[in-house]
Amino acid sequence: MSSNSEFLWYIPNDVKAGHRGDSVVEDHNSLETLTNQAKALEEHGWKGALIGTGWGRPDTFTLAASLAARTTTFEPLIAVRPGYWRPAHFASAAATLDHLTGGRVRVNIVSGKDNLAAYGDSEGDQSHRYDRTREFMRLVRRLWTEENVTYVGEHFRVTGATVVPRIQLRGERRHPVLYFGGASEAAERVAATEADVQLFWGEPLEGVRERIERLRALSKELDRDLPPLKFGLRITTLVRDTTEQAWADAEAKVAEMAKGKGAGWNDHQRAVAVGQQQLLDLHARGDVLDDNLYTAPGKFGGGGAGTTWLVGSAADVARSLSKYRDLGVTHFVLSDTPYLSEIKRQGDQLLPLLRD
Repeated sequence: MSSNSEFLWYIPNDVKAGHRGDSVVEDHNSLETLTNQAKALEEHGWKGALIGTGWGRPDTFTLAASLAARTTTFEPLIAVRPGYWRPAHFASAAATLDHLTGGRVRVNIVSGKDNLAAYGDSEGDQSHRYDRTREFMRLVRRLWTEENVTYVGEHFRVTGATVVPRIQLRGERRHPVLYFGGASEAAERVAATEADVQLFWGEPLEGVRERIERLRALSKELDRDLPPLKFGLRITTLVRDTTEQAWADAEAKVAEMAKGKGAGWNDHQRAVAVGQQQLLDLHARGDVLDDNLYTAPGKFGGGGAGTTWLVGSAADVARSLSKYRDLGVTHFVLSDTPYLSEIKRQGDQLLPLLRD
């Protein structure tokens, strides 16, 4: 793969033990346990990790700041929601953490439905939700790159706002990278104009190819005024020493999911968005798509990156990820459970094959 590719992991940030088949231990969400994961990521070749968000989970930004303080190269991809944060407040918090960590902050903007009423937000229709997200992203970027910002929009307004400390330029990086996901028409219009990286779930290759082509065309149609949109893949990668062992373990995991009716896997099931539903429906086309995209977990809810898995030896999975890279995907967010042992296994066995 190209040296331009980046590889992150996933830290679930969940109060309930056993997330997606993780080891059930009493201190699973302690600072010590999560710091051990972050340090293992540094030691085994990963750039950083996406940190999950949602009402009913510990606060994502607080955890990201804590892990960044205990590491030296780990880059948290901090999932945040417009509505939970006001844009100027978030821009200031992220700029401060970016300054303190020497430019290690990444941001994943999440617009999917959540328990908004629980933290005092209001739920509009899809058009309202994504229009607000578009304003949030545009304003946050302006606050990071301009001074004395005045903005009056439909959802947000600021007058003479200057965020300090200022974001330091680091090569071509002008500010923390803004990741975004979503498969609806409204979401894709936001991605095409405002995102730095569009994240896809583990869709078949043909579906990803079509979406990349559509988003590139949409960027031109909507007169995108930012650098070209990049693309990322968020997926489970079940890697074992042999192909046969990987498939045996994958089938055993799905059997356990069936017994528990997907318990511990459904953190994306509060409300099913367009992209989620498309992912959950893939198993109707077959339990295995492409070479080794396992869709059977979707029969039991799966949830997000837990819905489809790339299964096989390190060489098998590396070949599959390389095919996504050939389509234009450069940012990869991978994971499997138990999280800590798989950080080490895949860091040692998979990542070297992806960097050749």
